[in-house]
Amino acid sequence: MRDEHHSANLTHWDERVDMAAAFRWTARLGMHEAVANHFSLAVNEDGTQFLMNPNQRHFSRIKASDMLLLDANDPTTMDQPDAPDPTAWGLHGSIHRACPHARCVMHVHSIHATVLACLADSTLPPIDQNCAAFFNRYVVDDQYAGLAFEEEGTRCAAMLSDPKIKTMIMGNHGVLIIGDTVADAFNRLYYFERAAETYIRALQTGQPLRVLSDEIAEKTAQELDDYPDQSGRHLAELKAILDEEGSTYAN
Repeated sequence: MRDEHHSANLTHWDERVDMAAAFRWTARLGMHEAVANHFSLAVNEDGTQFLMNPNQRHFSRIKASDMLLLDANDPTTMDQPDAPDPTAWGLHGSIHRACPHARCVMHVHSIHATVLACLADSTLPPIDQNCAAFFNRYVVDDQYAGLAFEEEGTRCAAMLSDPKIKTMIMGNHGVLIIGDTVADAFNRLYYFERAAETYIRALQTGQPLRVLSDEIAEKTAQELDDYPDQSGRHLAELKAILDEEGSTYAN
């Protein structure tokens, strides 16, 4: 369902389509937050130019042509008529400025990830394969300081300097995921929410947890890191479903 008119006039069309599909499916999974939350995708080598969703557009209506193309080093961004949400600019602009390896950045307040972020101990023990996927690959931010305007965004970006860290459990806030592509980041976002749900539901039983050894958890995480093209196929299938339904995401 590619719209050739938009494709001819807007740059980074394939990336825009992938982003729009990710927004649509995030809403379908109930992982969105009204008209808040944001995804961004770097489109130049140093990551300072990036696509991001427009201000306060519901994820379920976002189209490829809606994406804003922003420059993290442009101080006039927030003065322009189609300015992004100020917290989105503060968080995503700061990360793209400081972390060139963070090609795609997805931030949500999904239910189970946010419950985890509200616990005094927000670590995710490797109690199943999905939880093990994140072993040694996340950081917990326990210094929440209010909405993610520029200063808060800069503080968060500093915690993502290690390229191995792909997930930030944002204490008292939600979760932030980075990836090499839209497919990579979305797949990680999906599985983090699944992992958090498994852990939270396991805690609710009140029974002792069966926690994997560090050795097996790391082995499992590495095997999943190396698993061939799961993220690409995941997003391709979601786009195929949307296409079959006649969705407008790729317009």
